[in-house]
Amino acid sequence: MFKHDKNLLEMVRVERPNPNYATMLTEQLGGPQGELKAAMQYMSQSFRIKDPKIKDLFLDIAAEELSHMEMVATAVNLLNGHDPDAQAVHSGQIESHVLTGLNPFLSNASGHPWTAAYVNVTGDLPADLLSNIAAEQRAKVVYEYLHRQINDKHVRRMIDFLLNREEAHNTMFREAFTMIQDTGSNRDWGVDKDARLYFNLSTPGGKFFDVSNPQPPAFQNPNPGPAQH
Repeated sequence: MFKHDKNLLEMVRVERPNPNYATMLTEQLGGPQGELKAAMQYMSQSFRIKDPKIKDLFLDIAAEELSHMEMVATAVNLLNGHDPDAQAVHSGQIESHVLTGLNPFLSNASGHPWTAAYVNVTGDLPADLLSNIAAEQRAKVVYEYLHRQINDKHVRRMIDFLLNREEAHNTMFREAFTMIQDTGSNRDWGVDKDARLYFNLSTPGGKFFDVSNPQPPAFQNPNPGPAQH
């Protein structure tokens, strides 16, 4: 069950309308690294998770991604202003001005509709967690690109908040990964002789990586320093 709290997770404001940037920000509504993709991916993956702690983690983050989607849609609305004006945006990015009446469109920045093909679900917890870690990292990259291309201090503040939340999710998924080292596709990692081969196929080149003693993937810091605040 989900409940809608009318308060946004974080206040969303803009200095002035900017329809062209609104179409760019739409990337994080319906693009392959966007908030809808993240919410649907984590929720879909949760359906067969048996560990109650990790299941809750997936569902809690999925619910928060929906709140991020609400924030992004609110910003897109404010940036679009009040009157459709297709001349204010580039060709190929005009759906909200000619189709949806400025309602935020579930598409990427070029107008291609969101698709469930963006969602990665394998039923294998290690693979799904690694996919989610990568998804959070990619989402951070897109937000960083968006941050560089707007001078609106309010929009930048919103993106700063979302970047920090993506990093929090990234950290939580990494911690969950350390809890499942001997499960699923992580079992018996690297015991076969073929796991110890390196094919040096670069000419000229050299052997820069050692696979003689492959280890299970892990994110633990062997020498953690003092906590950073």
